[in-house]
Amino acid sequence: MCAFTRPSSKVLALSNLPVDKNFPSLLPNKPVGKTMAYKLVDSIYNRINLDNYGLNKDIFYNAYKGYEYLLSRGMLEKTNVLTIVDYSQSSTKKRFYVIDLKSGRVLFNTYVSHGKRSGGEYATSFSNVENSHKSSLGFIVTGSPYRGGSGYSLHLNGVESGFNNHIRERSIVIHGSHYVNEKRADESEVGRSFGCPAVPYGQQYDIINTIKGGSCVFIWAPDNHYQMASRILNATFQWPALKTEKLDFPELLPKDNNFSTSNNKSQTKIPAIASSNQG
Repeated sequence: MCAFTRPSSKVLALSNLPVDKNFPSLLPNKPVGKTMAYKLVDSIYNRINLDNYGLNKDIFYNAYKGYEYLLSRGMLEKTNVLTIVDYSQSSTKKRFYVIDLKSGRVLFNTYVSHGKRSGGEYATSFSNVENSHKSSLGFIVTGSPYRGGSGYSLHLNGVESGFNNHIRERSIVIHGSHYVNEKRADESEVGRSFGCPAVPYGQQYDIINTIKGGSCVFIWAPDNHYQMASRILNATFQWPALKTEKLDFPELLPKDNNFSTSNNKSQTKIPAIASSNQG
């Protein structure tokens, strides 16, 4: 159960995951516009108008790369949605995004809490340790919804060993909270949790029902250790989306012409991917 302050199966770790060496690097340190991967992400980002929602393009690149990685490993059951929690933003901002990759729309853009010991207005410290009351970073696969002490909630399965593979044991879930809403954001008093990414109460039902059952969630912050040690962020592999013979980037997605900053109203064991430098 996740509690708030004002201003149950375990995840299996795979420490012997083989390193992919058969494909050229697709990391964003390539010159801008020089890789097919960057062109793909750039096209999707622009078509959905994600800049208008306050989501940085580099963060979206990392999220989409991880989504493609999990997809290439067969770890996603629901492949049309990608959820991003951007902890580089203030807790007074709408930093929770659910994106429909098939239709090219932002389904939800709303407020989200971070752990009480991760920071005040900004989340700056993260943990994978039980009772730390901190948020965890990295890629996650959604599980099944349930009703618990925080009401309608969603199990999460962390897949990055050393960063989030203990979130099930820590009872880190998505749920609704009365301490996370626009009024408190305006007053700079968004509630902080015991580590759960909680959303405004009432919105959890539609959000959970949209992303439940094996979709990709990416929780991001500019944390140097995570950026250097994440096996997913630093993976070299061929993206499933790039295996087609030809990609007509301007036609990838229908353009989202209805931008608005307002809110839109089976459980499996997931293997954790070991970090390259656990600590």
